[in-house]
Amino acid sequence: MLDLGQGAYANLAATIEPSTLAATLVSHLHPDHFIDLVPLRHYLKWEFDPSRRVPVHAPAGLAERLDALSGEPGFTAAALDVEALAEGVCRIGPFEIEVRRVVHTEESYAFRIVADAGAWSGGSSGAGRAGGSGAAVSASRASGAGLVYSGDCGRAGDLLPLIRAGDTLLSEASFGAGPAVPGAGHITSGDAARVAASGGAVRLLLTHLLSGHSRPEALAAARGVFAGPVQFVTEGDRFEI
Repeated sequence: MLDLGQGAYANLAATIEPSTLAATLVSHLHPDHFIDLVPLRHYLKWEFDPSRRVPVHAPAGLAERLDALSGEPGFTAAALDVEALAEGVCRIGPFEIEVRRVVHTEESYAFRIVADAGAWSGGSSGAGRAGGSGAAVSASRASGAGLVYSGDCGRAGDLLPLIRAGDTLLSEASFGAGPAVPGAGHITSGDAARVAASGGAVRLLLTHLLSGHSRPEALAAARGVFAGPVQFVTEGDRFEI
């Protein structure tokens, strides 16, 4: 699971058994990207006897924020195994995950996920938006193609080292067709489209549009730069990579 923002847990639970998550990766410590770890924690702790656990890879300080939110020391550790994220390449289940810092908060990350040939077979391969800030990823077969997820990003060029030819880019487009507010730490749909084109991505999926910005205008701005398919994701969408 990539991020678990407000509203994402219910859709996650309607899609898979939440306790079977290999891990949740949190891109940065803004609540709209991690707040539904609270219902996930409650489910794992109280629905099962004994309680179940899910690993959470996140920037430093996540557990302290969740504990403070509830006013309960140890709240997070009761069901979530929090590990610190760092730049580099790691393996989780059938996936190889490349982690890179991006400009947004003091510690923010983007990810590239690709299925490993020797680790998995069967099922379906794709990324589905779970609602709020979140995407669920499952794997079936190895492929050179990967999913690049921007998290929140204030400089589109930070994503370029992650993108390989044939990838799908799932990117924020907070300011739509633009312009982006200086210092806000977010990008436009055109910014995402330019980096997708430069990196050789074959598809651009847009999300995280601020209210008040037009989806048609944002799509038009992206399509004016990027020749491949472009669309905004909505809850429950599934895409094969």
